[in-house]
Amino acid sequence: MSTFVAIAYDDPHKAEEVRLALLKLQREYLIDMEDAVVAVKNEEGKIKLHQAVNLTAAGALSGGFWGTLIGLLFLNPLLGAAVGASAGAVSGALTDIGINDDFMKKLAADLKNNSSVLFVLVRKATPDKVVEEIKQFGGKLVQTSLTHEDEAKLQAALDETKNATS
Repeated sequence: MSTFVAIAYDDPHKAEEVRLALLKLQREYLIDMEDAVVAVKNEEGKIKLHQAVNLTAAGALSGGFWGTLIGLLFLNPLLGAAVGASAGAVSGALTDIGINDDFMKKLAADLKNNSSVLFVLVRKATPDKVVEEIKQFGGKLVQTSLTHEDEAKLQAALDETKNATS
């Protein structure tokens, strides 16, 4: 069972910084993330999602490979690659894995302009080491699937930075 956490930041770049820190922790096997998405609400109030994986590009690459292979069978690899890449790109664009995009946009809509929010779906983690790393960035929990007790502990850790700089 995965754990969902959404943390909001008053800075439009802060959520991306935290995602990079989490990716570093993932390379150190301290966290296993299923999905990590940054939503930025610009000065005009427009929301842009920054996915960790570009599904359209991945689909095009995979489709191009399979299209070329099938094209070789019919003695026209270029046509096969073009058709396969197109079909793969469309398939990738229509695929939504991890956290639902509409759900993220609805949550981000409640943020003030020129801010960001990090949405993370965690398979497993070493909580004490992960919290120690991300608490330096501060932030406010928007929504989680944690217990009330764990949610309060995480928010208290995030608040430590704000209180230390005040």
